[in-house]
Amino acid sequence: MLETVGRRIRTVPDFPKPGISYKDITPLIEDGEALHAATDALHRATEHLPYESILSAEARGFVFGTALAYRARKGLILARKPNKLPRDTISASYDLEYGTDTLEAHADSITRGARVLVADDLLATGGTSRAMCDLVENAGGTVAGVAFVIELGYLNGRARLAPYEVVSLITYATPDD
Repeated sequence: MLETVGRRIRTVPDFPKPGISYKDITPLIEDGEALHAATDALHRATEHLPYESILSAEARGFVFGTALAYRARKGLILARKPNKLPRDTISASYDLEYGTDTLEAHADSITRGARVLVADDLLATGGTSRAMCDLVENAGGTVAGVAFVIELGYLNGRARLAPYEVVSLITYATPDD
């Protein structure tokens, strides 16, 4: 099953700039069998974690968050860029290579004491995922775990997510993998 998933991830050299080996998941999303395999594998990898809902960030995170929420029969909480959600929001900021960015979720989407699984397509440096974990905790919830299709292990994002349990389906140990 993970072979099906791995075969559908394309490495694009020198994108978005020279020296970067971009892991393109759009072929996986476009292939029904591979998308199904990835969703089932994420579900199996996280079904031991007790949680009520899933939090995912736009845009590719929505693809896997939605699919996993459907498979697990859980609700999906959207984490979006600022000023995209219509009700009162909570926010968490994170560092980028040059500056900061912010994610927001509806203030009433994460109830005090709720156990929330954070799900995204890719773990790189961990900034976006850490911000999602902060959203959960700032709302009074508990992070049940963090799940990814791809992990770029050489960027050490997992360390930024300690002490949460991190699950990833495919890990690239070096940029050349």
